[in-house]
Amino acid sequence: MNYLEKAEVWKKNKNLDPSLRKELEEMDDKALQEAFTTDLEFGTGGLRGILGAGTNRMNIYIVSKATLGFGRYLSQFKKAFKRGVAISHDNRHQSKEFARISAEVLSTLGFKVYLFEDLRPTPELSYAVRYFGCVGGIMITASHNPKEYNGYKIYDESGCQLVPKDADQVIAEINKIEDYFSIDHSKHHNKIKYIGSKVDAAYIKEVKKIILRPNLKKNFKLVYTPLHGTGQVFAADVLKSVGYDVYPLACQMTNDPDFSGVKTSNPENKEAYDEAIAYAKEIGAPIVLATDPDADRLGIAVEHNGEYVLFTGNQTASLVLDYILRTRKELNTLPKDGYVFTTNVSSTLPVAIAQRYGMKVEITLTGFKFIGEKAREMENGKGTYVFGFEESYGCLVSDCVRDKDSIQAILMLCETAAYYYEKNMDLVEALNEIYEEYGYYKEGITNIGLKGLEGAAKIKRIMEYFRTTEIALKNFKILAKDDVKLGVHTDLVSGETSTIYLPSSNVIKYYLNDNMWFVLRPSGTEPKLKVYYGVVGNDHESANAKLEELTKEVMAIVEKVE
Repeated sequence: MNYLEKAEVWKKNKNLDPSLRKELEEMDDKALQEAFTTDLEFGTGGLRGILGAGTNRMNIYIVSKATLGFGRYLSQFKKAFKRGVAISHDNRHQSKEFARISAEVLSTLGFKVYLFEDLRPTPELSYAVRYFGCVGGIMITASHNPKEYNGYKIYDESGCQLVPKDADQVIAEINKIEDYFSIDHSKHHNKIKYIGSKVDAAYIKEVKKIILRPNLKKNFKLVYTPLHGTGQVFAADVLKSVGYDVYPLACQMTNDPDFSGVKTSNPENKEAYDEAIAYAKEIGAPIVLATDPDADRLGIAVEHNGEYVLFTGNQTASLVLDYILRTRKELNTLPKDGYVFTTNVSSTLPVAIAQRYGMKVEITLTGFKFIGEKAREMENGKGTYVFGFEESYGCLVSDCVRDKDSIQAILMLCETAAYYYEKNMDLVEALNEIYEEYGYYKEGITNIGLKGLEGAAKIKRIMEYFRTTEIALKNFKILAKDDVKLGVHTDLVSGETSTIYLPSSNVIKYYLNDNMWFVLRPSGTEPKLKVYYGVVGNDHESANAKLEELTKEVMAIVEKVE
């Protein structure tokens, strides 16, 4: 069916949700095209889209359809119905409703359901799956996206988001469902068990096990903001319980789906810290902590020479990993078979740090599900999980969770800060010390917003150009190229090719001289093309200059594509 025919099916449904019907009736032709031409697809973070009417929007019917397909997929596993499914949600518009409907669809199928009574962090949902021995999990969230969005993440029995080969099976089940208006989600509510404080206590107890130096002085103030999200449930309380002096930012500690107390809900954006930094200056707090709405990612700002410096996800990961490995070596708890995991768009500085301490390093695709998958492999005796991170402000210290965990990140970051404050160093000085030892690594990203169908077509043309055209840079030598979609690594010096053992993905990476690189990757959760860069310099100035030049040269090629 074309978009008009699909829209007509919705209009003819006598039981269509009134608010969605009203929206549908007000749509012009362009709006109908956007809402119905394509169906919302699973990306790196599951389903994620704008709330509203249509097959390309997040609404009760799309959620019901996804849940029915997921339930049919899960039903193939041993004792699936008895083991059940855990479900949680964030603070967004309709999140609680989507969680309830998901629970009802699954309970109608015969599954036992563990439904959190109210909003909870994504990492706790991951933990709950294993805590209850569930066959799967669902998290209703759109992470850091604007308020108009919502989303739907699905988890396997290990608490890891489904990797592509498994997600494809779910998608196949979803695609078999034609009448998603008549999905039954009204019976068997006795199979839904509401959960909360007991799981909170178990999760927090497990997370606190990552603490390495419990007796460090904690005589400094912290400002914390959940950006209106799920971190408000207990992040500040966890810090207080182990002795930190925490000051939550009251105006952002509310369950507000409109995010009205913050300029942006994304801790990658400096505007997210404006109010928190102002408060930190007022009370004399040297560190600001910000978690995104589903509390799987952490951003920080650190006072240095009278100014607050924002750290990137790569910088925070480098600092924390160096502290963990340094400390565990001193405590003689560093495993000889330890593994550190990262992604192909993240900084290579943590790789150098890990290898210095004898850790093995594996690089995955973007998406923490791939790191969760690697953590799961460690259970089979392959090695010992030590740390995992990706550049987008997400890391995992203990694999009691199989997704990014900002609660763990907060605890370890604050411990790292306490360690250096005892040495009369702030975290900026600590990071500079790491740069002095390993080199001045600098990363950047260009987000090219390309919305709608026209934008999607432009992204496709850009990727095809880089896939098929031999490019050259003026000030950098291109040594090799990965085309992850085709599964081919090409040595551009010798011309030799080899196989890339990663799941097929629309990602192209170029390797440059002196351990530099850049990557093109369409976002799996937002209408944009992302271009990532990594350079290494002898000092901050040379690294910044190289990053600026590399960005300029790559974007000049991108902008040539019509």
